[in-house]
Amino acid sequence: MDSRVCLCFFACLTFVNSASALSPIWFSFPDETVDIQDSYLIQEKGKNDVKAAMNSFEQYLESGCPSVGREKVMENLEETLMKVDLSENLTTVHPDVQTLIFMINPTEFKGMTIRSEDLLEYNDSRTRQSRHSMYFPEALMEKAQSRSAKEMRLICIYLKASCLFQDRKNSSLLNDDILGATLGNMSIANLTQPVEIRFWYNHKLVNSSLTCVFWVEGTGQDNLGEWRREGCETSISHEGVVLCKCSHLTYFAVLLQLSSDPLDEKLLTPLTYLSNIGCGVSASACLITILLYIFSRKIYHDSTTKIHINLLGALFLLNMSFLISQLLVKFPWPCSTIAAFLHYSLLCSLTWMAMEGFHLYLLVIKVYNAYISRYLLKLGAVGWGFPGFIILISFLSKKGIYGPYTIITSSLYKNSSMCWITSSTLHYSTLAYVGGTIFFNMAVLIIVVQKLRQLRAHPFHQHKEHTCKDLGTVLVVTCLLGATWILAFMSFGVFLVPQIFLFTIFNTLQGAIICLWYCLLRCHSPSRLSSGFSRSSQ
Repeated sequence: MDSRVCLCFFACLTFVNSASALSPIWFSFPDETVDIQDSYLIQEKGKNDVKAAMNSFEQYLESGCPSVGREKVMENLEETLMKVDLSENLTTVHPDVQTLIFMINPTEFKGMTIRSEDLLEYNDSRTRQSRHSMYFPEALMEKAQSRSAKEMRLICIYLKASCLFQDRKNSSLLNDDILGATLGNMSIANLTQPVEIRFWYNHKLVNSSLTCVFWVEGTGQDNLGEWRREGCETSISHEGVVLCKCSHLTYFAVLLQLSSDPLDEKLLTPLTYLSNIGCGVSASACLITILLYIFSRKIYHDSTTKIHINLLGALFLLNMSFLISQLLVKFPWPCSTIAAFLHYSLLCSLTWMAMEGFHLYLLVIKVYNAYISRYLLKLGAVGWGFPGFIILISFLSKKGIYGPYTIITSSLYKNSSMCWITSSTLHYSTLAYVGGTIFFNMAVLIIVVQKLRQLRAHPFHQHKEHTCKDLGTVLVVTCLLGATWILAFMSFGVFLVPQIFLFTIFNTLQGAIICLWYCLLRCHSPSRLSSGFSRSSQ
């Protein structure tokens, strides 16, 4: 009996001790248990809110992406991603849109890479995804740290819906892929380290150029935006990867543009050497001629010579700006500036060629009654002022018309770049300006040649010496009038390769030929510089 009582007492004591040992565990973490449950509920509610916004977005795309409500559906998705309550990172994948929200501590951020492969675990059979990646450098948090924020929200959006970003040109995008990124409510620009965006493609691109661009919302009545390239650098590799290095955050894509027949990559190196050597020689010759003119006696400074010197000055600026433009491709603002100056120098050169034609017309055709008051002053105002007016109008009419210009070769990864016009409209307008100038000058040249033939038709002038001089005169006048620029309109078919080489050689040495002619005339008979061509209006 005593043993049963003792056994029962021992069992009761063991139960009480066990209960007392467990009770501290149950009551020691009541707050954290509640926090974990609340955090789970917050995350689930956030997921549902994002899914609802993305479902609405997908329905809009499935309805044909109508223009009505386009801005509203984008704003709804962006605001939801920005304001939704979350306790941790969130990734949501739909067939045409994928969103990633990252909670980042600015003081601990050391850079981050997001790859499309990381989303495979979230993908379903409906997802239409191309390979891509985004790298965010440590410099991304430089502005965020100034706000002393403990946590920032980095939002990434992948879209396969180019209909939402249609510009006035109906531009085509590589794979229809668009990648966007924002950091909180901050405007991120002028980063010291670029954001790197990679787009993969697995199909051959024929006669197409690839350019990294970013989206800018429209301000016109039609509310259409546009794709721009300022602040983005484009690199194309062997493996079919387009690397975009951009100094800001927004929506990015790769612009796919059809181009003319690409240049054979084997010709790129010799053409580059020819251009650089020719421009260097021509610029040096122009500078030497200008210096000779400045330090020569004023008796030789007639109107004809002064017009020649102005043309040489424009050609000097043209050659120098061309050489410099190749060195500033990687610097956005300097590249845009030198591209505008290169365009200005080209227009000045063409205008002074037209002035040469006009002056020659007065000398040969309108020999008498050709007096024009302040003749040189008026020519100077047109020769230097009119091109400047065109550049000013171009700048005011549209932004981003100057910048890096890619010369496409048969191998996309062996392209060449320079700072030049990026607007097709301005490009064709410049070609029209070239065509108008050359047409006028060729008409004058034909009349001059006919006059020379009439003069040499007289028996007194039929000498071999005069014939050689006439040929030399016509050759130099052809350079003065820019007849070699006709080759710019012959770049097609079997003429393509010869035209490129001839155009490069003749036009890069234009200044050198004029310089040589000037020096020969000066050495042979200095007085002819003033007497032989001084019949123009003073």
